[in-house]
Amino acid sequence: MWEEIVPLGYQGSHQRVRACFREKRLSPGPVTARPPSPRVVAGWILHRPETLTETEPLRLKAVLVHYPELDALTGHVRSIGQMLTERQGERLPQWLDAVRRDELGLYTLAAGIDRDQDAVILGPTLPWSSGVVEGRVYRIRMLKRRMFGRSGFALLRKRAQLYS
Repeated sequence: MWEEIVPLGYQGSHQRVRACFREKRLSPGPVTARPPSPRVVAGWILHRPETLTETEPLRLKAVLVHYPELDALTGHVRSIGQMLTERQGERLPQWLDAVRRDELGLYTLAAGIDRDQDAVILGPTLPWSSGVVEGRVYRIRMLKRRMFGRSGFALLRKRAQLYS
């Protein structure tokens, strides 16, 4: 570089040009924010928009600008979340058709739902739930794991009655 700028009128030394380039090379670059991890972005997509902090929707929007297919995927995830929380299982066939049209990789989920579509539609539609039974089964399994190898069924029954 020094040989190129001397004919143009530069009167400084070779070492001065070299030092200038060394400073440029060693100076820190512009500080940019680290992009969010895929896990963080998935959390933003899966949470309800009203539960996100003030900055999270803005950061999610910045990510979605760069990835339009992720924007469409966000729409599908939020619509099925709304469908499940509002118990609108009858909307599931339209949701499945929209997922198949977009070809975003949710086709395996759609194929799994198709295998037992009637039950999947009735699950969020009907008012009955097996959640209470599943909770009791989980609690008894947890007690059983805690007591593993200590005693038999009599002690398990006694402990289960204590937590009822």
